[in-house]
Amino acid sequence: MSKNLLVVEDSRPIARVIKQIAESLNYQVTLATCLAEVEALLQGGENKFFAATIDYALPDANDGEAISCVLSHGIPSIVMTGKMDETTRQKILSQPVIDYIPKENSQAFLYLKRILHWQLSNQGNGVLVVDDSLSARNHVVELLKRRNFNVYVAENGQLALDILQQHADIKMVITDLEMPVMDGIELTNEIRKKYSRDQLAIIGISGANNGVHSARFIKNGADDFLRKPFCPEEFYCRITQNIENLSNIEQIQKSANTDYLTELPNRRAFIRDAEAAISEYINEKTPYALAILDIDYFKKINDNYGHEAGDHILKVFSLYLRKHFGNSLISRLGGEEFSVLISGLDEDQLYNRLEDFRRSISVAQISFEQQQINFSVSLGMIYSSDESLAKQMSLADGALYYAKENGRNQISIVGASEEP
Repeated sequence: MSKNLLVVEDSRPIARVIKQIAESLNYQVTLATCLAEVEALLQGGENKFFAATIDYALPDANDGEAISCVLSHGIPSIVMTGKMDETTRQKILSQPVIDYIPKENSQAFLYLKRILHWQLSNQGNGVLVVDDSLSARNHVVELLKRRNFNVYVAENGQLALDILQQHADIKMVITDLEMPVMDGIELTNEIRKKYSRDQLAIIGISGANNGVHSARFIKNGADDFLRKPFCPEEFYCRITQNIENLSNIEQIQKSANTDYLTELPNRRAFIRDAEAAISEYINEKTPYALAILDIDYFKKINDNYGHEAGDHILKVFSLYLRKHFGNSLISRLGGEEFSVLISGLDEDQLYNRLEDFRRSISVAQISFEQQQINFSVSLGMIYSSDESLAKQMSLADGALYYAKENGRNQISIVGASEEP
């Protein structure tokens, strides 16, 4: 669902750039060019805006009057200003704005795009604030809530570990150094025993003048450090940078483990997850089946209908896999070959689930560019083996070869036919 953004800007070229940026992030934009228009839009007190960008100087409000007007309606706001001196800066920062951006060059608009993006994305990111000082905690919490984070608080390191275990959405811990029960350095060390830098960012904070504390935090696993008192600008820059780093790592990991065409897990991800799952199935004596699937005569589909049609078939096939085995491990191993690991049923039920899938594929009519394409799938499967995953995949692949050699569009079970 798109969010509404109020853009307060009297320069048409700048308003147009902001509108393009916002719409690229799926915002719905409402434009106001003066304070009178802002007041008219906000009349009645109904807050329909998710956020706002506000030009500091307007034709009828030259000294930032529009900022307090918009903020009074509870709308999180970013101030855009061409007037940048220390007095103006302090005046802006004394108000609960998201941030301010000097309109100096094109970097200003790139920074605006980052802020608008994270105002949307931060709703799924939790931050844990750990500080024994209530006033210090509340200050950091207020800053974080302006950026739409889910915020949790703890007054010492031991409580922080308990809260961290309870909330999987926490992506960052901001911890003070000097605390009772467990201080920030100890907490950082304990967190790193369970959470890697790829999973969780840690920012240490201290009001002590001793410069060694920043090095101690970093050496014990923190990602960054802030010295009290800090200004909101520096705080937001460091928070955003660390959240972006985590997001970039997540995207890299996703790309490394996801098939680019079907968006299914790839071979690497399947082998990693299947090895762990099979070990658990064996320990808990849970029935399971591993199947290797191959689309029959896939080369003919490419030859007869073109490679775009072949890609379309692979995507549709992946959708069928998700529909039939959405709670199981599925992957595209490569080309037209896929894999499924299902569990929790007896052998007959495991077979029937795979057989239902085979039948649904065999009768499907796939539309592509006003053509109807029919295809089938062959499967090789193995039940509840205690062999290594590599050996099981080899045996299932042999059974798949047997199914293809004996007419295709069928399931061959390891041990149920002549040795593959």
